Amino acid sequence: MKALLTHINSPKDLKKLSLEQLNLVAKELRDFIIDIVATKEGHLGASLGVVELTIALHYVFDTPEDKLIWDVGHQAYGHKILTGRKEIFETNRQKDGISGFPKRSESEYDDFGTGHSSTAISAILGMAMASKLQGEASKQHIAVVGDASIASGMAFEGLNHLGVSDVNALIILNDNAIGIDPSVGALKKYLTNVKAGTAKDENIFECLNLNYSGPLDGHDLTALIAELERLKALEGPKLLHVITTKGKGLKKAEEDQVVYHAPGKFDKHTGERLQKQQQNLPPKYQDVFGHTLVELALENEKIIGITPAMPTGSSLKFMMEAIPERAFDVGIAEQHAVTLAAGMASQGLIPFCTIYSTFLQRAYDQVIHDVALQNLPVIFCLDRAGLVGQDGPTHHGVFDMAYLRCIPNLKVFAPMDEMELRNIMYTAQQGISSPLAIRYPRGRGHNVQWRNEFQPIEIGKGRCLKKGSRIAVLTIGHMGNLVPSILEKVESTEEIGHYDMRFVKPLDEPLLHEIFGTYDQIVTLEDGCETGGFGSAILEFANREKFNKAVKIFAIPDNFVDHGTIAETHAMAGIDFDAILSFIKST
Repeated sequence: MKALLTHINSPKDLKKLSLEQLNLVAKELRDFIIDIVATKEGHLGASLGVVELTIALHYVFDTPEDKLIWDVGHQAYGHKILTGRKEIFETNRQKDGISGFPKRSESEYDDFGTGHSSTAISAILGMAMASKLQGEASKQHIAVVGDASIASGMAFEGLNHLGVSDVNALIILNDNAIGIDPSVGALKKYLTNVKAGTAKDENIFECLNLNYSGPLDGHDLTALIAELERLKALEGPKLLHVITTKGKGLKKAEEDQVVYHAPGKFDKHTGERLQKQQQNLPPKYQDVFGHTLVELALENEKIIGITPAMPTGSSLKFMMEAIPERAFDVGIAEQHAVTLAAGMASQGLIPFCTIYSTFLQRAYDQVIHDVALQNLPVIFCLDRAGLVGQDGPTHHGVFDMAYLRCIPNLKVFAPMDEMELRNIMYTAQQGISSPLAIRYPRGRGHNVQWRNEFQPIEIGKGRCLKKGSRIAVLTIGHMGNLVPSILEKVESTEEIGHYDMRFVKPLDEPLLHEIFGTYDQIVTLEDGCETGGFGSAILEFANREKFNKAVKIFAIPDNFVDHGTIAETHAMAGIDFDAILSFIKST
């Protein structure tokens, strides 16, 4: 028999098939995803878990006329393949290729962009209300909410509004008991009891005035199609609870759902990951954070670790294993994580709240209102700061310096290397009187030997790494590691000075007075946004102090940077080695 998937270029082709054929499509689709991700990398487990659900949705509903949203977005590989992107799916997450997440500009079938979690219920309700207002009340609106994003506060805000509406909307709760790490919290326990048939009280979703059905086997195509057809005929807000297995169809992915969320390259037949050479490599910044936190916490009983659903990605898992009573995963709840930390800090504890830079955006009011306004010494550890590569613009952590340095009382530090990260953590836990944000990048550092003896860092002080006479290069964070290599390519290296400013806020103003009084040309280098960022802070200082020196800013321009490798995204932004070298040579 010819492969069925080969002939499916849109959902219309699915609708021509029998139920038996749809089950074959499910197997082929799962194999197709495994084949591509095995060599190209990407998110694996989530999309494998919703293969049958994806087919059933496009089979029953009239997409793209009916609106379908995937939350979280990395569930959507099968959706992309079935909606005309099969032939280019191997470009997934590659430069100039398709995005790893739904993207409105990419396809008419991608009804809403979803990189961060828990946005779909609000978005689909907005779409359904718009349809009703525009006289299209019969149009269907479906949001697939999975990977633990139902536990987020925003999801409940959406459900709370949805339950008092009369719109035609269906929420599908894809319950696989895991986000990137295993789900946590009281809602997870409740859903476990529902699945086991031991939930005693009225269904929580029915209490929210939703027409609830389930739980249903999310891998049973016959049952899924029948139930979706039934729900399609019902008006009003509905919720279908389906049970799926993350990583379904690949044994290794089912057995180790955390690792196979995004496993890197692997053998498509056995599922075994292809191990990269690990000899004499510097550690990942996240691991330096995780191990250092344990080291400090064993000596300081006031230290607490907090993360919103990223214990593995942030390496807080090390503290959760070593000192579980003082390390907390609060689920996909960034706002709660920040205010929880504030509450602890108000009682004399020392909370290290580790959040990806791009996810702290979701808790901006809490940072201002609950932490900074009260001047509480919460230590924010912002992992994945800067350009993060193939996850693309939803995950680039490029705005933190701009959105944090405008907040009173809050200090912002960026370590140039692993030792600086350790030293600022050591300094912070010794006792700071105000909140501190520490931003560091995704990936590996620069030093194989990194477990240095702790040295305190003076708050607000930068450092001169190399004196010069004509051009001063001011860097913040790990981008400073580019400078020595650039200097090797410059003939007049003695003219160029290099300063690691360390703090975006407060700036080392005495050092800046010295720099502006010595050099003719100032160059700033950062992996954050130009508007309001580190270079902007230097310009503000120069203007305030009436220095009339040329300042060239290398930073992320005022546009969203697409996905690609780290090196490719740096080139897109114009902060790569060649761009900086070219400017210095021409100056």
